[in-house]
Formats: sequence, C-alpha cells, structure tokens
Amino acid sequence: MPTSFVKIPVVIKKMFPNYVWDVSTTEKIIYLTFDDGPTPEITNWTLDTLKAYNAKATFFCIGNNVEKHPEIFLNILKEGHAIGNHTHNHLKGWKTATADYLQNIKQAQTTIAEQKFEDKSVTTNLFRPPYGKLKPKQGKNLLALGYKIIMWDIISFDWDKDITEEQCLENVISKAVNGSVVVFHDSLKAARNMQYALPKVLKHFTDKGYRFEAIPH
Repeated sequence: MPTSFVKIPVVIKKMFPNYVWDVSTTEKIIYLTFDDGPTPEITNWTLDTLKAYNAKATFFCIGNNVEKHPEIFLNILKEGHAIGNHTHNHLKGWKTATADYLQNIKQAQTTIAEQKFEDKSVTTNLFRPPYGKLKPKQGKNLLALGYKIIMWDIISFDWDKDITEEQCLENVISKAVNGSVVVFHDSLKAARNMQYALPKVLKHFTDKGYRFEAIPH
C-alpha cells in the first residue's frame, strides 16, 4: 500500500474492504491512534495530554516495548484507552515470511496477555501492521484468527523529519472528518512533530464539538 498519502484514497480502501480504514458515523467522533510504544519519554506525556481533553485513543504497542516498559503499558489501560497488537519487533510484512510474521504477532499477543490489569490478563483483537504493509496471505490468516486489521484514514507523518511541525498539524486538521482513524506515534522519532501537533489537534476539534474515542473491539 502506498504510504505517500495523508488521506487514504477511497480506491485503496475498496481494494482491502476487510480492513478497517475509518468508522462509519454521522457523529462528530475522531479515532486517534498511537503506534510503536510504550516509550518512557513520550507515552506518559501523551496520556497526560489526552486526559486534559477527556480524550480516549487506541495504542498499537510493540510487544518488545511492552516487555521493557510494562508499567507504562498498564498506565494506558488505567487511563481508559484501548490497546492493539503491533507485532513484537515492528516487522515489515512484505519482507517477512508469513509463518514468521504470524509467530511474531503471537509472541506480542502472549506478552500483552502476561500483563495483568484489574486481576485479568490483557486481551486485544486489534492489529495494525507496521508500515501499513502486510501480504494478502498474512491478512487472510489474521482475519481468520479473529483479528480486526486497523489501518487508517489520516496519517500525520509525524515521524518524517523533512516536514515541519506546522505541516504535521495541517495534515490532520485539514483532512480529518467524522469517523476518521488518525495515526500518530508515541515514539522518540516522532516526538518533535507529535508533541507540537497533538495538543492543537485536540483543541481544534474539541472547539468544533468533536469527541475522541477508542476504536471499538
């Protein structure tokens, strides 16, 4: 899938109709998502920023990062956000054998399930492929296993060092509509742009009467 689009064209969404690109709604709701955490320097800041606007989001976590920072992972849940599987090692599906890819996702799922929240193992059926890239066979297998494959409607390009903070912000506020799934990253690579854009996105859409919710499981 091409990654040069801020807003994914309808034709691409129609090519992969079994994946979730947005949420059909007439209500003023936006679905913020954050990839690649939990990250000590960024994730807790993100949680505090969301809390200031009573906003809920979905965090697609790398299993290896959950292993290293379980307390931050649990903070995400304590704040009422949803979590999803983002593989254990941020694998690119196009360059990974299907069996190895599925095993890596299973490893992340096991790591997530080892975390206890309110005395229960953590579970999720949400999955986002790193880079938005996975083979059709990988997708078919994941759907058969009961996963919802969550893509996106809007991508902020917050990780791109060649765009300005203002452009990152404009990518979101100029394109997001009711039901948009928006991608940010709670990672060091994206910190400059994301930490500038996120508070302004939250204020802009809150002022327009929007609310922010987690993606339904």
